[in-house]
Amino acid sequence: MRTEETARGYLAAPDAGTHPGVVLIHDVWGLTELYREFARRLAAEGFATLAIDLYPGEPKIEDPGRFMRGLDDPALLRGLGAAREQLAGDRAVAGKPVGVTGFCMGGGYALHAACGGLGFAACVAFYGLVSHAHGILHDPAGLDPAKKPRDVLAALPELGCPTLGIYGDHDEFVPVDDVRALEAGIQRAGKGGGVELYAGPGHAFLNELRPAAYRPEAAADAWRKMVAFFRAHLGG
Repeated sequence: MRTEETARGYLAAPDAGTHPGVVLIHDVWGLTELYREFARRLAAEGFATLAIDLYPGEPKIEDPGRFMRGLDDPALLRGLGAAREQLAGDRAVAGKPVGVTGFCMGGGYALHAACGGLGFAACVAFYGLVSHAHGILHDPAGLDPAKKPRDVLAALPELGCPTLGIYGDHDEFVPVDDVRALEAGIQRAGKGGGVELYAGPGHAFLNELRPAAYRPEAAADAWRKMVAFFRAHLGG
């Protein structure tokens, strides 16, 4: 396996040949070792994976909700588009299809990227944030429309690729009603995919570093579903 730090994050790719690519987007806490490990696991499955670093320099995050509400979505999406282009041009991919996945905040950005005309060929979003109307992205004083022009649910009519959302039904940040709204939006877009809703897990149930959240059986099953979805829609 080839691994290297790049200008946009951490690349893990199979040793030889060309393979489909995946851009992997971390949660609010940044490109931690967990997401580097996830990139290596995807590479072991045959996907050249770029775990993007959305904000290098490790900003101090005291209030995750306030931090996320202040992020510039259009700028970050431009960065995701550039990351897709970088990965598509890498010798491990060489023009093969590139998908996108993400976790929590990164899951929301993966969904935005699938709706943004950025050229992604498939999307798998793990417990991605989808609404500005309530929850951690809601601000009673109002969001900056330049930084937060729309939420995922509003963007779904522009969904451009097969998309799978993966959630637990006890998620404290994404209520089941939002998950069902996402599912309906994916179905209306007609690109393929849907939602997998696990009974029991809450938010971040793939995060092995958070014992209170981690649910190993659901996590393993969800990982298998992601790999199968990417193989079906990206090849490999």
